[in-house]
Amino acid sequence: MFKSVFAASAALFASAGAALAGPYVNVETNAGWVGDDYTAATTDLHVGFEGTAGAASYYVQAGPAIVAVDGAETDTQFSGKAGVGVPVTDALGVYGELSFLTAEDDDDFGVGGKLGAKFNF
Repeated sequence: MFKSVFAASAALFASAGAALAGPYVNVETNAGWVGDDYTAATTDLHVGFEGTAGAASYYVQAGPAIVAVDGAETDTQFSGKAGVGVPVTDALGVYGELSFLTAEDDDDFGVGGKLGAKFNF
């Protein structure tokens, strides 16, 4: 399954020319430790699209997520995220992101969010 996801992602990325600059592939691992004790890692294999709408920038991406919890079998779920950024001034921008991660049990469906501001000097 992962070979076909990588092949489709690579084909999409390779076919994106100057006229179609929005599609992308994002591979990201987020890992956690408590002290020096590794607890888990989730690796996202996402295909996404980014663009602009007026002054705002946005992105949406989704794909398989490999979840590796210490001491448990590796599991594959589905994850995604969407975000937007808006300049407030030449030096200040605000942004937000919503994300999700499926789970075997519907009660464990994970949703996250972030809001922030970035100041450029």
